Parts: sequence; structure tokens; C-alpha cells
Amino acid sequence: MTRHPHALDRRTFVTGAFATGALVAAGSTLCGCAAGAGTGTGGASAGKAALDSLNADVKPATDATVEANEGVYALLDFSDETEREFASRGLIAAPDTLEITGEDGKVVWSQKAYAFLDGAGNAGDVDETSAAFDADGTGPADAPDTANPSLWRNAQINHFYGLFEVVDGIYQVRGYDMTNITFVRGDTGWIVFDPLMSCECSRAAFQLVTDNLGERPVTGIVMSHPHVDHYGGIKGIVSEEEVAARAIPIIVPQGFAEHAVAENVYAGNAMGRRAGYQYGTFLEAGPQGKLSIGIGMGQSTGTVSYLAPNDTITATGETRTVDGVDMEFQMTPGTEAPAEMNTWFPGFKALWVAENCTATLHNLYTLRGAEVRDGNAWANYLMETLARYGSEAEVTFQAHNWPHWGTDFIKEYLTNTAAMYKFITDQTLMYLNQGYTQEEIAYLIELPAALEPHWYTRQYYGTISHNAKAVYQKYMGWYDANPVHLATLPPERSAAKFVEYFGDVDAVLAKAKDDFDASDYQWVAEVTNLIVFADPANQTARLLCADALEQMGYQAESGTWRNAYFTGAKELRNGVDADPKYRATVSSDIMRAMDVEMLLDYLGILIDANAAADTNLTVNLAFTDEEPYLLTMRSGIVLYQKGVRSDSADATLAMPRLGMLAILARNEDAQKKAISIEGDQDVIAKLTEHLVAFDFFFNIVEP
Repeated sequence: MTRHPHALDRRTFVTGAFATGALVAAGSTLCGCAAGAGTGTGGASAGKAALDSLNADVKPATDATVEANEGVYALLDFSDETEREFASRGLIAAPDTLEITGEDGKVVWSQKAYAFLDGAGNAGDVDETSAAFDADGTGPADAPDTANPSLWRNAQINHFYGLFEVVDGIYQVRGYDMTNITFVRGDTGWIVFDPLMSCECSRAAFQLVTDNLGERPVTGIVMSHPHVDHYGGIKGIVSEEEVAARAIPIIVPQGFAEHAVAENVYAGNAMGRRAGYQYGTFLEAGPQGKLSIGIGMGQSTGTVSYLAPNDTITATGETRTVDGVDMEFQMTPGTEAPAEMNTWFPGFKALWVAENCTATLHNLYTLRGAEVRDGNAWANYLMETLARYGSEAEVTFQAHNWPHWGTDFIKEYLTNTAAMYKFITDQTLMYLNQGYTQEEIAYLIELPAALEPHWYTRQYYGTISHNAKAVYQKYMGWYDANPVHLATLPPERSAAKFVEYFGDVDAVLAKAKDDFDASDYQWVAEVTNLIVFADPANQTARLLCADALEQMGYQAESGTWRNAYFTGAKELRNGVDADPKYRATVSSDIMRAMDVEMLLDYLGILIDANAAADTNLTVNLAFTDEEPYLLTMRSGIVLYQKGVRSDSADATLAMPRLGMLAILARNEDAQKKAISIEGDQDVIAKLTEHLVAFDFFFNIVEP
């Protein structure tokens, strides 16, 4: 088979240094000190003795980690302060400390927790933090050994918070949630872009605007895409009654509602749990804890709301004038979200790039789980953005991080961002067509040298590694064509067999400890996690796996990888912490906004069809406010037809659309009030007999 001239021979790749390397920057540079190390030969007795010293404490950086992090200073120009200057420009006001609480006193957002980054925590400290450099200008003097210096720098800049002017008439409150909330001044009020994730956060941000720019009503809302951090705080700035009474437009891209439900309801429980790993929800902030995630400081945990959109953009070039402000929209579906759009403000020469440009490499696949994104489309839409608006735009601003000013800079910013996604897509396809699998490609691919130095192309959120795997998945799916992998054993079974083949597990752990001492952290994590899946009670395996994950977290440039490593380590050491404080308070708004077919789909998702295999029902759904549906349960599988009625149905349910919520919740009192039944009076009980209650705090790093 012909290989690309720069590709490693498969035998060398699989068995050599790449098989055991420890990552310096997640998805980027390999730690040279680990190459070829960690065979475990000749050191079993020493390693076995060292196992007794393992404990559940957070550990300092090892010498190998210190060396790896020091090496980052040689890779990047830490004297280039362009992004820090952009992030601090235009500050109008910021409180001395910022901590937002809910009505119950729960802290839902805290910048106070990150005060260790710069001493006070807002853009007013930019002079102080900019000066915190070594005498030779090589990097921040205050970056600890337990943090990749590049990520530490990003965290410092992301820690700036307050009210900022983008241009006269466009303002952002940044650092009040994971997302920015933007206020565009109209003739009489504010047009608000992306009202954050939590109502408490958006309410506090709106108050900051009012206190400093005067009291003005909300006259329009634009939500760039259907991720919850871009719409969940909407009721913190406006009520459903106000929207109706003042005919406030809520403008979204086509497909917004459908995808908001798909991400936040259909797979919402699993995504929510996994998001805790990605965003560091279970972690304390600190030099040995969570930092930024590249697009902000993490996820708020306040009240999530939803208001149904009432104005949909369907095509690029569509325009709206809201409260005297002209806006032109560019559709960018399949980029950062399945439904997304940029906005051009010709009167301001300002370009809103939503989450398509975020001053970091973003995700083609997000670690919390979501549909794989189209890197090729992402690149092409950004080049279209450049063609349509690049010659006129004087500032770009976005839903995360900070604006970028200057037409020439913007052209480079758009081009280089597009180039990242195009390169990852094209090169993954180049490698997979040579027969490489996604795991191999993830180690082979790295950005060209011309793109690496830009601070806005660094891997703080997405990584080259997992984005390459996403491209592979998009085009090839999960299967790598090796028939051994067609029906692999579930992890508990395969782990048990591996451990059986190991023979003396203590000897294996002793070798793993030797490999840990040789800085072969990825291999140590893999082998010890096998033992954990075979025997979750093996404390030695748990603690050694945690220590290995921790060192990889210290080295990671990606904030999400750092969080995932640390959260896994925490749960291996201490178990899953099921405290409700780690969850956002989700209102029923999103459920109430679901149409009939979404509700029926969710009914099918909630039913354990194998347990309900003997259940066969036909039910007429006579909705009082929607068209009728015929629901058929066949062997526990939920099917439905719109506009169909059966004369031989087991029962007919007369109810409003929202009566379905009472069925899904198994709320008998609500069912009696909302639903009248003709026919089998037990039909609802039969429909819901095998509904599953999802456990949010399910295990991830153990069975």
C-alpha cells in the first residue's frame, strides 16, 4: 500500500514511540521524554514497593510534567499581547468581585473563584497581568508547574469580566457566564444577542448594562444557534408576557427548535452528565484544578429557560430591521451547530460571527456528545463570510471570548480559522484513504507550522486529535474495517478477560508504577483502567490511574481535556459526587415548547422496549389544539401517524398537546385534569408501565 511521504510506517507507528507518548499539549506536541520509556522490565519489585505509597491526595507535577510545561515557552511567543489587548479594550465597568447566586443562595457562577489568576479578576488589571513576565520575556512568571503555560495565559485573559464597548452602539457583557451577552442599541431599546445559559447570569448582566448605559427595554432578541448556553437565560431579560404584549421578535436560524430539543431533551441526560467532565463542573478552580475552557471559564449552574422563537431566518442575505437597526444574516448550518448564523451590521461595519470564530480551535466533535460537525462546510462558510463582509468589516465580535479589530487583521483571522478546519478535514481524509484508522490519524496529524503560532488557533477548547477522529467518524463511522472490532466485548467483559490473562495483577500494577515513573502516563491510565473495569474495588489501580490522569491534565493545553482528566481522577479517588449543586436547574420551558411529534419521540426514548416487548396498543390521540394522531405501540416500540384515526383503537385520549407532559411525567393527578379517556381506562398505565427514570450521575471511569 502506498503511503504519504510524511506518514510513518504502520509498524513503526503502532509499536514505537507514538504508542507510549505523553501529551504536552492535548492533541499537539508529544513529550519527548516519554518516547520509548516505560517498558517495566527489571523494575517490578521497586514498583511493587512504591504502590504502598499511593493515596487519594492531589499530587504535584512530576519532573516530567514540569519539563513538558517548560517546553511550551519555546513553542509560542508569550510576548505577543494582541489577544490580551483585544480582550481588555473598551472596558466600561466591572464589579470588584463577581459571584452570582440563585434565590436559594446557590452559587451559579463565580469569577471570584478564579481570583488566583490575576489578583482581582477584571480587564482593569490588564496592565498588572501583562507585566507579569519573566525578565527575558519568555512567558508568564506566575504560570505554575501544574498548568500548561498556554492554557494558563488563556485563563488569565478569559478571566476578564465586565461591560465592554465593541463600537459605539454595540456592547458586550463578558465573563458573566460561559457565553457573552451582546446589547445592540436601537432607537428605543436593546437588541440582545445570545442571552446566556442561566437566567440569574443574564439578569445580572442586564443590570450591569442598565446601571451604566441607562434603562432601556429589550426590543429584539437574536439567538445564533440552539446550544443551551446561547438561549437558556432568556427569561432573565424578558418574560413570555412581554414578548407577546410588545411583539418582541425572537430571531433564530432555520432548524433552531428542532435541534434545541434533540440536544437538550432526547440525549439531554447523558450530555448533561458528560458536560460535567468537559466543563469541570465537579472541580474546584485553582492551579491544580479547573482553569478556562478556551471559550470561557466554564458552565453556569443556574435556571435554564426557553422561549419559542417567532421569526426564522431561512437563507443567506435575508435582512431584518429591528428598532431601527439593519441586520443581514448569513446561514452557516453544520458548522459549530446544526443550525447557526452570522450577522452583519452595515451601519456599524461590525460582523457578528456567532460561534464560528472564537479565538481558539473549536470542536468538530464536542466531548459532551453531539452531532459531528462538518469541517469542510465550516471552512467554506468562513471563506464566504470573508468574501461577503471581509473588505468592509472593521470589527468582528462573537458569542465567546473577545472582539477583533482592524480590517486587515480580520481578514487573516477569518482565513486562518477557516484553514484550521479545512486542514483537519482534508488531512484526515488523506490519511484514512491510506488505510490509517482514527486512532492512528489522531497521533499523526498536526497543524502546519504557519498556523501553530497564532494564539487564536491554539487548542484550548477543541483539539487536533479529537477533531481528526470526528472527521473519520463523519465519513467512515465507528468501524475501522478490522473484523475483530465488529462485535467487541463490552468493557466489563473484555477487562475481566484481560485481567485473567494478566495473571498476577499486583505484578502488572508494579510494572505500571514503573511506567508512571518513566512518565508513560497514557499507557498507565489505559492498563490501570482495565483493572478498574474488571474490579472496581481495586484501590491501587484506581489511585494509580487517577495519578496518571492528573499528570496528563497538568500538561493539557485544552481546558476541556484538563477538566476531563481531573474529573476522572477525582471520581476514581473519591467516587461520584451526586450533589445537586453540580446540575443546572432546568425549567419545563423546553418540554412545553416541544411539538406533538417531539413529545411522542421522547415517549419512545423513555420506554425500555425490551421490557415492554409484550405491549401492543393502538391509541387515538384527539388533541384539542393540534391535529389528531394515531399512536401505535408495537412490541414496546412507539410509532405514530399524523391525521389518522382508528375505529378499532384500544382507547381514545382527548387532551391538549401539553397533556402529553402529564403522561411522560406519570403524573396521575395531572392526567385526570387534562385527559379524558374513551375505551380502555388503563391505557395510560399500559403505555407508561416501562418508562425509565434516567440517573444523571451515572459512572464513567468505572463500570
